[in-house]
Amino acid sequence: MGNLKKLLRVSDLSDEDVENLLILANKYMAQEASDEVLRGKVIVNLFFESSTRTLLAFEIAEKALGAISVTLNVAMSSICKGESISDTMSTMAAMGTDLVVVRSDQSCMVDEIAKRAGDCLVINAGDGNHEHPTQAITDYATIRSLKGGEVRGLKVAICGDVFHSRVARSNIRLLSRYGADIRVVTPMRVDHVPDGVSLVTRSLEEGIEGADVIMLLRIQRERMTNGDFMLDKEYSRLYMLDEKRLSLAKDDVIVMHPGPMNRGVEISDEVADNHSSVLFQVKVGAAVRKAVLHYMLG
Repeated sequence: MGNLKKLLRVSDLSDEDVENLLILANKYMAQEASDEVLRGKVIVNLFFESSTRTLLAFEIAEKALGAISVTLNVAMSSICKGESISDTMSTMAAMGTDLVVVRSDQSCMVDEIAKRAGDCLVINAGDGNHEHPTQAITDYATIRSLKGGEVRGLKVAICGDVFHSRVARSNIRLLSRYGADIRVVTPMRVDHVPDGVSLVTRSLEEGIEGADVIMLLRIQRERMTNGDFMLDKEYSRLYMLDEKRLSLAKDDVIVMHPGPMNRGVEISDEVADNHSSVLFQVKVGAAVRKAVLHYMLG
């Protein structure tokens, strides 16, 4: 359908790709697109890192589209016996694999897999703290859907452990590309302001004032090499989004979170249950994964 062979980072997507993916995703949301379009295609989910939402979204999308969907238990595979990635990919290609969905705790490992993939298409489902392009497409589609089809000029506050967040990196790159005013709120020292970011602050109140969109991130302690990050109790005191702080944003603000949420740490129960768009975000994510698979393989 499209000419996209590898989706490793947001920059792999042309504006035409993005628009076509959103059109397809909207059709799947409205149940207007055909399922079973990938009948006979073989898709392998190669997850080196634990996942709930992303893996489920891809597995459900693959099966709904009629593909032969296989999730490889990496812990039980020959990779753990010392087999190289190159040999693993050669084996998959020989078995007729059409597309590989990769998730890894190592940044850019997916690039190495893509180099060895041969004719297999490759999707990055999150690599270390590098990128998570399908989540960025999901978030862009969610914002457009809830904000009248446009993100240009919207104030988007991305709050939390931005340094370790592949979601933040991909969102900053995609949303700024379409004219969003990106603000970053983080307790960490930032020596270099990322391209596309208009404000970096340690104050949650400053960052979310007048915001159209608030995107919360969890603390990713599993990616930290030392223990110098503040404890959850201190973090929640300074950075938890509760109803009082939420009142600083616009009345029609949308609150997003890529999951998993840590209630009582970065978001209060009241905001999570009464003011967030997380469940709609998950629904959009399921449609986006269908759209990406259809676009690349259909």
